[in-house]
Amino acid sequence: MKRFFLSLGLAVPVLALAAVGAFAWWANHPLRLNNSPLEVVIKPNSGVASVGRQIQRGGVGMDPRLFMLLVRLTGHGPDLKAGGYEFETGATPLSVIGKLARGEVTHYVVTVIEGWEFRKMRAAVDASPALRHDTRDMSDAELMKAIGAAEAAPEGLFFPDTYLFARGSSDVELYKHAYRAMQRRLNEAWNARAPDLPYKTPYEALVMASIVEKETGQATERPMIAAVFVNRLRKNMMLQTDPTVIYGLGERFDGDLRKRDLQADTPYNTYTRTGLPPTPIALPGLASLAAATTPAPSDALYFVARGDGSSHFSNSLPEHNRAVDKYQRGK
Repeated sequence: MKRFFLSLGLAVPVLALAAVGAFAWWANHPLRLNNSPLEVVIKPNSGVASVGRQIQRGGVGMDPRLFMLLVRLTGHGPDLKAGGYEFETGATPLSVIGKLARGEVTHYVVTVIEGWEFRKMRAAVDASPALRHDTRDMSDAELMKAIGAAEAAPEGLFFPDTYLFARGSSDVELYKHAYRAMQRRLNEAWNARAPDLPYKTPYEALVMASIVEKETGQATERPMIAAVFVNRLRKNMMLQTDPTVIYGLGERFDGDLRKRDLQADTPYNTYTRTGLPPTPIALPGLASLAAATTPAPSDALYFVARGDGSSHFSNSLPEHNRAVDKYQRGK
């Protein structure tokens, strides 16, 4: 037994040294790349674990767990920067992390988030130090004219995504790219739409998609949320959706939606007016565009939040009132 523990005591350091050696070899060994050169986009505000996953999904053959370990050992956790990076054959884990830490980007990025209002997109674009800000002093209508858009109101007309650009690029080009992306995505959704929807134009579908985007608690519920609003439109019922009221209040909204707000008539108050609001209320993503144009087959006319992020859907007002009592009033 004594000899066993002595052998074990000698083996543990040897194994540890072997593991350290293997890790050091891996850190300096060329990685497998799906292509060469290979461009990988790292989104802004990504944590170390997220960067590791983005690197792997981008085509770099590196285990995100080993990436995280190496980042911690090198102390570069706080240094990893967003942007578009180019990697070529011969890139090692250490060289990849070094490039990310030094910010050796080939392209810069601006990320536009699903559900943002256009004003938030403008703030994100204006905050990018790598862009040339040709639109900063323009009104929204002037910006739309500058990108060649037919519409004067920009809300909802820019596709939320991560956009790459070279340093010194004009923000006009970024807006053009995002606008054209939304036109393309909207047309695709419109061409694949379900029959007999209560929309006259793709723009009306876009308005609905923006409402679905703001009303959805769980992603899987988007088609059902859309079904409720489509069914209400068909019956000429008011949509009665809070996000449109909030949008209509604009800067007057202080985070607390009151009864008087629901009763104050604006073009966006769907408690006082039937039909869709005049414009979208946010930038909808692909899933909301799909839900608005292919809603779930359902007769539901109401929904209420359960308190866990999901919703209860009802076909009748009495059923809805019972659900409100249960989930909102605690009865």
